[in-house]
Amino acid sequence: MLKRNITFTDFNDVKVTEEFYFNISRAELIEMEVSEVDGLKAAVEKIIASKDMKSLIREFKKIVLDSYGVKSEDGKRFIKTEQLRDEFAQSAAYDVLFMELCTNETSAANFIMGILPTELAAELNNLSPQDKPKGLPPLPMRPPKPPVL
Repeated sequence: MLKRNITFTDFNDVKVTEEFYFNISRAELIEMEVSEVDGLKAAVEKIIASKDMKSLIREFKKIVLDSYGVKSEDGKRFIKTEQLRDEFAQSAAYDVLFMELCTNETSAANFIMGILPTELAAELNNLSPQDKPKGLPPLPMRPPKPPVL
Protein backbone atom coordinates (compact mmCIF):
# COMPACT_ATOMS: atom_id res chain seq x y z
CA MET A 1 0.00 0.00 0.00
CA LEU A 2 1.22 3.45 -0.87
CA LYS A 3 0.43 6.46 1.30
CA ARG A 4 0.98 9.84 -0.39
CA ASN A 5 0.80 13.25 1.21
CA ILE A 6 -0.35 15.60 -1.54
CA THR A 7 -0.28 19.36 -1.21
CA PHE A 8 -2.73 21.17 -3.43
CA THR A 9 -4.81 24.32 -3.63
CA ASP A 10 -8.49 23.42 -3.29
CA PHE A 11 -11.34 25.08 -5.15
CA ASN A 12 -11.77 27.61 -2.33
CA ASP A 13 -8.20 28.76 -3.04
CA VAL A 14 -6.94 27.20 0.20
CA LYS A 15 -3.61 25.35 0.22
CA VAL A 16 -4.02 21.96 1.92
CA THR A 17 -1.99 18.80 2.47
CA GLU A 18 -3.91 15.54 2.77
CA GLU A 19 -3.08 11.82 2.93
CA PHE A 20 -4.20 9.58 0.09
CA TYR A 21 -3.89 5.81 -0.20
CA PHE A 22 -3.29 3.61 -3.25
CA ASN A 23 -3.12 -0.17 -3.50
CA ILE A 24 -3.49 -2.96 -6.02
CA SER A 25 -4.13 -6.38 -4.52
CA ARG A 26 -2.91 -9.67 -6.01
CA ALA A 27 -6.51 -10.48 -6.96
CA GLU A 28 -6.85 -7.15 -8.77
CA LEU A 29 -3.58 -7.79 -10.64
CA ILE A 30 -4.93 -11.13 -11.85
CA GLU A 31 -8.19 -9.46 -12.95
CA MET A 32 -6.19 -6.82 -14.85
CA GLU A 33 -4.10 -9.52 -16.51
CA VAL A 34 -7.07 -11.59 -17.73
CA SER A 35 -9.04 -8.52 -18.82
CA GLU A 36 -6.68 -8.06 -21.79
CA VAL A 37 -6.67 -10.48 -24.72
CA ASP A 38 -2.93 -11.24 -24.52
CA GLY A 39 -2.56 -10.13 -20.91
CA LEU A 40 -1.85 -6.77 -19.33
CA LYS A 41 1.90 -6.98 -19.89
CA ALA A 42 1.46 -7.58 -23.63
CA ALA A 43 -1.11 -4.78 -23.91
CA VAL A 44 1.22 -2.28 -22.22
CA GLU A 45 4.18 -3.43 -24.37
CA LYS A 46 2.05 -2.94 -27.49
CA ILE A 47 1.04 0.59 -26.43
CA ILE A 48 4.66 1.50 -25.63
CA ALA A 49 5.94 0.07 -28.92
CA SER A 50 3.30 1.94 -30.93
CA LYS A 51 4.18 5.19 -29.10
CA ASP A 52 0.43 5.76 -28.70
CA MET A 53 0.59 8.41 -25.98
CA LYS A 54 -3.20 8.74 -25.80
CA SER A 55 -3.57 5.05 -24.93
CA LEU A 56 -0.61 5.16 -22.55
CA ILE A 57 -2.10 8.12 -20.64
CA ARG A 58 -5.50 6.36 -20.55
CA GLU A 59 -3.92 3.20 -19.07
CA PHE A 60 -1.89 5.19 -16.55
CA LYS A 61 -5.01 7.10 -15.46
CA LYS A 62 -6.87 3.81 -15.08
CA ILE A 63 -4.09 2.38 -12.89
CA VAL A 64 -4.03 5.49 -10.66
CA LEU A 65 -7.80 5.59 -10.22
CA ASP A 66 -8.17 1.81 -9.84
CA SER A 67 -5.57 1.84 -7.09
CA TYR A 68 -7.17 4.71 -5.13
CA GLY A 69 -9.15 3.92 -2.01
CA VAL A 70 -9.82 4.71 1.63
CA LYS A 71 -8.47 2.63 4.48
CA SER A 72 -11.11 1.58 7.01
CA GLU A 73 -10.59 2.92 10.53
CA ASP A 74 -9.74 -0.54 11.85
CA GLY A 75 -7.32 -1.14 8.95
CA LYS A 76 -9.03 -4.37 7.91
CA ARG A 77 -10.45 -3.11 4.62
CA PHE A 78 -9.31 -0.94 1.75
CA ILE A 79 -12.49 0.58 0.38
CA LYS A 80 -12.71 1.26 -3.34
CA THR A 81 -15.94 2.44 -4.89
CA GLU A 82 -16.83 4.20 -8.10
CA GLN A 83 -18.04 7.17 -6.05
CA LEU A 84 -14.70 7.43 -4.19
CA ARG A 85 -12.79 7.20 -7.49
CA ASP A 86 -14.98 9.89 -9.08
CA GLU A 87 -14.54 12.18 -6.08
CA PHE A 88 -10.77 11.75 -6.19
CA ALA A 89 -10.62 12.25 -9.98
CA GLN A 90 -12.54 15.51 -9.56
CA SER A 91 -10.17 16.85 -6.91
CA ALA A 92 -7.26 19.22 -7.24
CA ALA A 93 -5.16 16.58 -5.44
CA TYR A 94 -5.63 14.18 -8.37
CA ASP A 95 -4.54 16.89 -10.79
CA VAL A 96 -1.34 17.52 -8.78
CA LEU A 97 -0.56 13.79 -8.49
CA PHE A 98 -1.30 12.97 -12.13
CA MET A 99 0.83 15.85 -13.43
CA GLU A 100 3.70 14.80 -11.16
CA LEU A 101 3.53 11.21 -12.37
CA CYS A 102 3.39 12.28 -16.02
CA THR A 103 6.36 14.63 -15.74
CA ASN A 104 8.64 12.96 -13.19
CA GLU A 105 10.07 9.58 -14.19
CA THR A 106 11.21 8.63 -10.70
CA SER A 107 7.84 9.50 -9.15
CA ALA A 108 6.04 7.40 -11.76
CA ALA A 109 8.27 4.36 -11.16
CA ASN A 110 8.03 4.74 -7.37
CA PHE A 111 4.24 5.05 -7.58
CA ILE A 112 3.89 1.83 -9.61
CA MET A 113 6.23 -0.08 -7.29
CA GLY A 114 4.44 1.36 -4.24
CA ILE A 115 0.97 0.19 -5.24
CA LEU A 116 2.06 -3.39 -5.95
CA PRO A 117 1.63 -6.06 -3.29
CA THR A 118 4.71 -5.92 -1.02
CA GLU A 119 5.89 -9.44 -1.85
CA LEU A 120 5.66 -8.82 -5.63
CA ALA A 121 7.55 -5.51 -5.37
CA ALA A 122 10.26 -7.28 -3.32
CA GLU A 123 10.52 -10.03 -5.93
CA LEU A 124 10.88 -7.48 -8.74
CA ASN A 125 13.54 -5.58 -6.78
CA ASN A 126 15.57 -8.79 -6.37
CA LEU A 127 15.59 -9.71 -10.06
CA SER A 128 18.67 -8.98 -12.10
CA PRO A 129 18.07 -6.53 -14.97
CA GLN A 130 18.15 -9.26 -17.65
CA ASP A 131 15.56 -11.32 -15.73
CA LYS A 132 13.04 -8.51 -15.25
CA PRO A 133 9.90 -9.00 -17.34
CA LYS A 134 9.58 -6.60 -20.25
CA GLY A 135 6.66 -4.21 -20.07
CA LEU A 136 6.89 -3.66 -16.33
CA PRO A 137 8.22 -0.28 -15.33
CA PRO A 138 11.90 -0.27 -14.49
CA LEU A 139 12.73 0.19 -10.84
CA PRO A 140 13.47 3.66 -9.49
CA MET A 141 17.16 3.36 -10.44
CA ARG A 142 16.14 3.46 -14.10
CA PRO A 143 12.59 4.86 -14.22
CA PRO A 144 10.42 4.74 -17.35
CA LYS A 145 10.02 7.85 -19.47
CA PRO A 146 6.45 9.08 -19.01
CA PRO A 147 4.87 11.23 -21.67
CA VAL A 148 5.36 14.93 -21.14
CA LEU A 149 2.23 16.94 -21.74
